[in-house]
Amino acid sequence: MAKRSTLLRRITGNAPHRFDAAHANLAYSVDRRATAVVIGGGIAGVTAALTLAERGMAVTLLERGHRLGGRLTTWPKRLRDGSAQVVEHGFHGFFRQYYNWRNVLRQVDPDLAFLRPLGRYPVVSRQWPEEDFTDLFGMPPVNLLSLLVRSPSLRWRELRHMDSRAALPLLAFAREETYRSFDTMSAATFLDNLGLPERARAMLFDVFAHSFFNHQAEMSAAEMIMQFHFYFLRNPEGLDMDAPDHDYESAIWSPLAARLTALGADVRTDSPVDHLEPGWKVCLAGGSRIAAEHVVLAVDPAAAREIVAASPDVVRTSPQFAERVAALRTAAPYAVARIWLDGDVAPDRAPFTSVSGEATLDSVTLYHRAEQESARWAARTGGSVLELHAYAAPTRVDAATLADRMRTELTAIWPEMRRLSVVDSDHRVGHDAPAFDLGSDATRPSVQTGPAGLYLAGDWVRMPFPCALMERAASSGLLAANAILARHAARPAPVLSVRPNGLLARRVSRRPKVGPSA
Repeated sequence: MAKRSTLLRRITGNAPHRFDAAHANLAYSVDRRATAVVIGGGIAGVTAALTLAERGMAVTLLERGHRLGGRLTTWPKRLRDGSAQVVEHGFHGFFRQYYNWRNVLRQVDPDLAFLRPLGRYPVVSRQWPEEDFTDLFGMPPVNLLSLLVRSPSLRWRELRHMDSRAALPLLAFAREETYRSFDTMSAATFLDNLGLPERARAMLFDVFAHSFFNHQAEMSAAEMIMQFHFYFLRNPEGLDMDAPDHDYESAIWSPLAARLTALGADVRTDSPVDHLEPGWKVCLAGGSRIAAEHVVLAVDPAAAREIVAASPDVVRTSPQFAERVAALRTAAPYAVARIWLDGDVAPDRAPFTSVSGEATLDSVTLYHRAEQESARWAARTGGSVLELHAYAAPTRVDAATLADRMRTELTAIWPEMRRLSVVDSDHRVGHDAPAFDLGSDATRPSVQTGPAGLYLAGDWVRMPFPCALMERAASSGLLAANAILARHAARPAPVLSVRPNGLLARRVSRRPKVGPSA
């Protein structure tokens, strides 16, 4: 079956795309003990550090927090009943086209045995019957046809009024042309122009667009088109996703930290960076300095702005780069509420559910049906563990208020919530998701920057091929590591993506460039 699937992908042109050029004649390891400092211990930073350490480079990884992970980090929670649980910044779906991130994870679990199929994940609403995108045919363009046939929100008689010409850019993604034409248009305006039926707009596109931590009116239409291309229209893996069956710390971050240490990397948490000095010297908040030939800045947008702004020599010698970093913005805040209940929700509820049409609530995750630690607590107490998530929450509203709003909204959709009481909770608001605001692609910095030896990585960096969220972070970390390896005449690590151009895009004969230097 696997061989047949691989053959079909090759025949239809939907096999994963190898972005990096093959350099089999180059050495695998660097020719000498070169040094690199990676700032930021999230997916991007760990990917870069791991790739460089594998090739024999002396790597120091600096993380300002207590633990690795970035927006996937975890922390312990002592419940009122005395038991210990691990919580994080929110549920993440590990889609099967996350080729680069999965290859990183395979270094600590070659079979990815800790990932389990999440199964059905519906979209629910007070107004409309639920939608379900699982088990669609995965191969483009048949996946689009199967959605049109199966979705109750896409009735043919209603679609006749849709502007088909306005929808063509969804099928014709091409990196430069799409961003040139649509980056200054909002995602909301693009969706308005489609003339979709109200139900299809609410249950399909609104939910999808909102999943990227940006309000539609403030988000680039080009970015939304790219994400639709990446997650659905050019993705041979389908829309099914997996999830870790343990908490992120035990399944991901502890094994990756151990792997880095085994490779000789110096992994330091509680090590905030204050500024950079060309040369390069990384200056920590406590006053110590670390010299390195290469620096990878793999932090969130706000932290990148702060570090560069506090580096006067970098600003003076590379003003255009400094301006690009200063222009970075964070998206709307996101809210996460983990609640432990004294009973369970209905048995037919899916482990993950998207929510359409609510003012605050965007998704619900049943951790006791996906994660072993939560399942043990639920089995012992007869309760359940839910996470409520608002991807783009209202500003200036505290975490407790947002948690109450989300629970109230869920109760209106799932009536059984009325009989369940909260026995404990953990709620927080995050402010570190990147904004993809209108026109920002033109000034967004790329992996390779103006200052020689300084590189950027993160899910906010301008990328030369379609990717998003965790995969964008991992891919940028690989590109940063490969740029450093190239300076030492070492072979690049493989970089994969979905097909870079849409089904209706004009064919290009040359490999896309990494993007303009900043």
